[in-house]
Amino acid sequence: MDCLNEEIIVGKYYHFFLVHYAHKSIASPGRGILAIDESNATCGKRQLSCTPLASIRLDNTEVNRQAYRQLLLTTSGLGEYIFGAILFEETLYQSTTDGKKFVDCLREEKIVPGIKIDKGLVPLPRSNNESWCQGLDGLASRSAEYYKQRARFAKCYYILSNVQDNGLVPIVEPEVLLDGDHPIERTLEVTEKVWSEVFFYLAENNVLFEGILLKPSMPSPGAEHKDKASPETIAKYTLTMLRRRVPPAFLSGGQSEVEATLNLNSMNLSPNPWHLFKKVRERRIPKSEAFQLLTISFIELRIVYKREKYLVRLC
Repeated sequence: MDCLNEEIIVGKYYHFFLVHYAHKSIASPGRGILAIDESNATCGKRQLSCTPLASIRLDNTEVNRQAYRQLLLTTSGLGEYIFGAILFEETLYQSTTDGKKFVDCLREEKIVPGIKIDKGLVPLPRSNNESWCQGLDGLASRSAEYYKQRARFAKCYYILSNVQDNGLVPIVEPEVLLDGDHPIERTLEVTEKVWSEVFFYLAENNVLFEGILLKPSMPSPGAEHKDKASPETIAKYTLTMLRRRVPPAFLSGGQSEVEATLNLNSMNLSPNPWHLFKKVRERRIPKSEAFQLLTISFIELRIVYKREKYLVRLC
């Protein structure tokens, strides 16, 4: 089934499509996400060298923004390297100069269109220079409308269950700002606390975990810290954070060796990020049961051997 061509999600079927887009369409290996969700105001800021309108002294008009986005989204072969594109609301509804919708240009390249759904930051009154995201009003109806325009995932900073209920895969971004002169150890400490809170409240709000994309920041020293961390150091602390918050696991619970082995074999043959195993107690095993275990182990060994040969060939 080609889920790029499915109709509006209704009732219970949204669960299937959320999982499909999160794991099969958007997060496909070897390709990345193109973020072209700059707001209209950001496109006109001269201090942002990544914004071409400012860097080449073009006026920040809809015509010029449309021309810039057309240049990007009609690039031949873009789908070989990009699996998803985060669009600004204006871009979601725009077309090329020939009248072809940008979302159709993306879909022809097997690129999943996404949407930035917040309405920008504004100062939070009576706070210590804090800001908050606008856009909660009408979020459900806007998410449904974005889905009709063929957006399938969303970059957002607030209630994710509303977004999922309307068929969009939310990008969860537990962002930790790097302002300050703190060391990388402090960043790791704060990031771990932030992740704990984020995961807790996602569960409290009945967010479908298998229907989200996680976009974590890598721990690094503060921007004003005297020492710059090496790639090896950042890798070490990032993997430490992942292991502490998304740890490996083994399974237990009242099953016989044969029953547990069959269940684990089935799990490990299915795509999953874990290596699943079970703790066992030393005990005498009847001959018939031992033969079953040996047979299962032999079958599993052959499957693993074939899989390893395939992986080596790919490398």
